[in-house]
Amino acid sequence: MNRSVGWLSLVTAVCLLFAGTIVSTAEFTVGPAMVGEIRTTDLLSKGLFAAAVVLGLWGLQSLVVRVLLRTTSKRRAHDVRNVLRLFFGTIGIIALLGILTDQWLGVLLSLGVVGFAITFALQQPLLSLLGWVYIMTKQPYLVGDRVSIGQTKGDVIEVDFLVTTIWEVGGELVSTNQPSGRVVTVPNSMVLSSEVTNFGGGGSQYVWNELVMQVSYETDVDEAARTMIEEANAVIGEEMATRIADFRERLSETPVELEVYDRPSVNVTQAESWIELRLRYVVHPRQGTPVKNTLYKRILARFNENPTVTSFPVSRSR
Repeated sequence: MNRSVGWLSLVTAVCLLFAGTIVSTAEFTVGPAMVGEIRTTDLLSKGLFAAAVVLGLWGLQSLVVRVLLRTTSKRRAHDVRNVLRLFFGTIGIIALLGILTDQWLGVLLSLGVVGFAITFALQQPLLSLLGWVYIMTKQPYLVGDRVSIGQTKGDVIEVDFLVTTIWEVGGELVSTNQPSGRVVTVPNSMVLSSEVTNFGGGGSQYVWNELVMQVSYETDVDEAARTMIEEANAVIGEEMATRIADFRERLSETPVELEVYDRPSVNVTQAESWIELRLRYVVHPRQGTPVKNTLYKRILARFNENPTVTSFPVSRSR
C-alpha cells in the first residue's frame, strides 16, 4: 500500500509539474488576468509547482524508506528514515521558498543569515541536533539497545532529531533491574556532555553478571564454590559457551587482551565477618534478573541440604 501511494505521489507530482509549465506560458481569456499585482498565471503556476515539490519529495521518501525496510534491519532503517526526513525536509523548504519568491540566491543567503541568528537564540536545541548527528554517525547506541544516559537507564524506543525516548528500567518505582512502565525522553545533547553506557550493544550483546552468596568462615569454601558452579552450569552452562565464543570474536577486533572463561567461575572475597562467594557468568542484559533469581534459589536449596559443609553468617547486621 505504501509503495503504491509513493508511486502515485510521484506520478501526480510529474503531472502537476507539467501542468504548471503549461499554465506559466498561457494567457487567461476567462477571469481576471491579475490578482493584486501578480499575474494569475504566475500565481497558479507557482501553486502547481509547490504542490509538485511537496508530493514529489514525499513520494520519493516513501519509496526509499520502503526499499530500506526490505534490505536492512528495522533498527538501521529507523536511523536512515530520520536522516531522510531531515534531508528531504531541508530540500523541500528551500525549493518552496525559491518557487514562491523567484529569488533562489536570495533564499539561500537569507537562510544563512537566519541560521546564524538561530544559532544564538536556540543553543540547546541545536546542541541536541548536533548530538543526533553524533548518534547517527558514531552510533553509541541504536534503537532497541539497553543504555544508561546520565541518570536514566532503559531500552531505546526511538531516536528523534532532538530527543531519545527510553523505556525506563529500574528508576524510582522498582528496585530490581526490571521495566518501571515509564517512558523517559532524554535530550540528545546529553551524549556530548555525559557518560553513555551501552549494555552490550556496542560490542558483544552479552554482559558479565555476578551473584553474591555470603557464607561463614567455617564453610568448606571449595565445596560451596563447586556447588555454585554446578548449578550455574545446569542453568546457563551450554548457552554461556556459545556466548563466550561471540564475546571472544568481538574482543579479537580490539587491541584489548583479556582472559575469558568458557564456564561460570567463582571468586572468593573476604569481608568483615563472612566470606563472599561471587559467581561470575555471562548473560543477556534483559535476562539478568530472571537468571539471577533462578540461580539464587537453586544454590540456596543446595546449601541448605548440607548445612554441615555450608553455613551462613550468624550476625544480622549485614
